[in-house]
Amino acid sequence: MDARKPLDGFASSVMVVLCVIWGVQQVAIKSAAADISPLLQVALRSGIAGLAVLILLLVRQRKIPFSAENFGPGLLVGLLFSIEFMFVAEGLRFTTAAHMAVFLYTAPIFAALGLHFLVPEERLSGLQWSGVGVTFIGVIVAFLFGGHTANSPQASNMLLGDFFGLLAGAFWGMTTIVVRRSKLSSGSATMTLFYQLAGAFVLLGGLALLTGQIQFHLTPVSVTSMVFQSVVVTFASYLAWFSLMRRYHASRLGILSFMTPVFGIIAGVIFLHEPLKVNFIIGALLIMLGILTVSAESVLKQWVAKRRR
Repeated sequence: MDARKPLDGFASSVMVVLCVIWGVQQVAIKSAAADISPLLQVALRSGIAGLAVLILLLVRQRKIPFSAENFGPGLLVGLLFSIEFMFVAEGLRFTTAAHMAVFLYTAPIFAALGLHFLVPEERLSGLQWSGVGVTFIGVIVAFLFGGHTANSPQASNMLLGDFFGLLAGAFWGMTTIVVRRSKLSSGSATMTLFYQLAGAFVLLGGLALLTGQIQFHLTPVSVTSMVFQSVVVTFASYLAWFSLMRRYHASRLGILSFMTPVFGIIAGVIFLHEPLKVNFIIGALLIMLGILTVSAESVLKQWVAKRRR
């Protein structure tokens, strides 16, 4: 019997706060880019948060819950997580935070497609395939007609940045598949987070050194951004998410997470004064509608089944 609870007011309120935090994180990275390169930001925040997670594991369990059978999948999710945020960091050098927020959160579609072919009970229904189609159309509209005009100083590179956002979403989806298909799905969620953060710190830190992206200037903006990213986003919000996942139905939480791109767009406009084109807004709405259709279908079926009892 599933011990997880349906959503209540507390969980919904926490999810709104988490979505705001996740939506603002791209703005935080981009706002400090002049002082700390985005790649170095992601590496440093992963290292700081990873150390905090390690301390938390030792305090809670008095040992690191290492398992030999989880080591291989742990290394893999660390690699995939690193590649995801490499594309986020590099993409933000070329495109807007609003665009990155939308394209990054196509991840559930990539995860759903992968699980469809790998896990029999996760096969997509006709309605869900229609959601995939709507998302695909939305990506085309937002990607090709989403505001890459000569009026933008980033116009020549925005397509590349948007493409990196899509790749980041794809690697996030792959990470979800690996966790779902490995022993990590039944292991310590905190340990899984540690694998991801440690991998990102080592790999992205090394990549930042190799590519010379190591500029670091202590300014009020850079310090505030790094504290927010390390403590609030990468440590506190991820742990809160895992805590909710253990107590509430994941599908219900997943539906609420689709507020994140909306908050990301709003944050980009408010804090960075990013311009928005009508075509991009239409594409973003189609993407979110498609993802919601894919993820909410199972919830709708469960609701109908309960009504028939």
